[in-house]
Amino acid sequence: MKKIPLLAGALVAALLMTSACSSGDDSDSTADPNEKVALTYWSWAPNMDKVVAAWNAAHPNIQVTVNKQDGGDPAVAKLLTAIKAGSGAPDIMQAEYQKIPTLVSADALADIAKEAGDLKAKFPEGAWAAVTLGSEAVYGVPQDSGPMMFYYRSDVFDKLKIKAPATWDEYADAARTIHKADAKQYLGTFSSNDPGWFAGLSQQAGASWWGVNGDSWSVAIDDATTQKVAGYWGGLVQEGVIDNKPMYTPEWNAALNDGTQVGWLSAVWGPGVLEGNAASTKGKWKVAQLPQWDAAAPATGNWGGSATSVTSQSKHKAQAAEFVKWLNSDPAAIKLLAGTANVYPASVDSAAALTEPPAFFSNQPDFYAVAAEASKITKPFTYGPNVNVAYSSYNDAFGKAAESKKAAEFAGALATMQQATLDDLKNTGFKVAG
Repeated sequence: MKKIPLLAGALVAALLMTSACSSGDDSDSTADPNEKVALTYWSWAPNMDKVVAAWNAAHPNIQVTVNKQDGGDPAVAKLLTAIKAGSGAPDIMQAEYQKIPTLVSADALADIAKEAGDLKAKFPEGAWAAVTLGSEAVYGVPQDSGPMMFYYRSDVFDKLKIKAPATWDEYADAARTIHKADAKQYLGTFSSNDPGWFAGLSQQAGASWWGVNGDSWSVAIDDATTQKVAGYWGGLVQEGVIDNKPMYTPEWNAALNDGTQVGWLSAVWGPGVLEGNAASTKGKWKVAQLPQWDAAAPATGNWGGSATSVTSQSKHKAQAAEFVKWLNSDPAAIKLLAGTANVYPASVDSAAALTEPPAFFSNQPDFYAVAAEASKITKPFTYGPNVNVAYSSYNDAFGKAAESKKAAEFAGALATMQQATLDDLKNTGFKVAG
């Protein structure tokens, strides 16, 4: 019988999972170089089969087959179903950072701390924290990350003689200047359908919505730090200098293209979205660090990103871990992740593979230098086992707040999220502190 980590122990019972006797952690942690094994890898990253082909060519005894999956909740649900059934799970799984606590609580991921060795030094603190959950265990190796940055129309800024805002006060002033000069233009929008975006902005301010203490969870969505962030955006929406329409809608896409949205608080993967929605504006955008709450202590948050994990049911844990380490730390693999899979590698060594800016930002040669700095200053953030509940509550509560255009409603939305998340943890049987 495998020992379940303290974090997972209380949660696995609540989720009624029955995989404690899986073979993942019972396998030899040292791979036999003469043993031929076949591994399966579930991933949704584009062209991952081409990346893996490089591994297969160099490792004839450890062959990896990529099975393309849908990302997000469908991938998690499919894996949990396989784990519960005791068969059908892959050896290796691409897992979003926000989903790792759910998978750990279900005993779906193997602890590869022994195999990982000193790999921690190759990743930013924020990314490594996402795969360790504040413990000595290692539930995956960071694959890609989404450090947040500020995209802005440099032609509009130049025309109005505005500099890229270094602080959130300066961002608010720029928003007022732009909207006053042209009532149709906005520096940004508050998006009530993107909880990951808001979580990243709260993370930058120092928030961590969940916490782990022994076998208990805590929830701090409604803390003073996140209240500060919500109050800031509620104030700008109420003032009317920031739009209140959600992102990723036909209206928002059109606004990027026609110049009525002239800024975007996004992540390193933003160029692809801009190129797809606003191709005619190529050469007019630049990127900078997020505006800061404290310019003397720069920080940012994360929006997106995933790890590569070994599942608890893999019969070849050592070999799977060897592949996972290669994929995310080997210089050749990092280059393939960046150039073939089109992701932003989480490794601190990714700069060597990203010597040219994205095509849409060919006018900004230091694009990836800005991204690398953002990655270094991304603060740690703990996700909980019911992120889906918190995020669903965000969509509902902040949707109403944004529609009302009343700052007070933004604070109330956080209280709603807090209560919904706590109630769900308790009703599902999790131990909750406080």
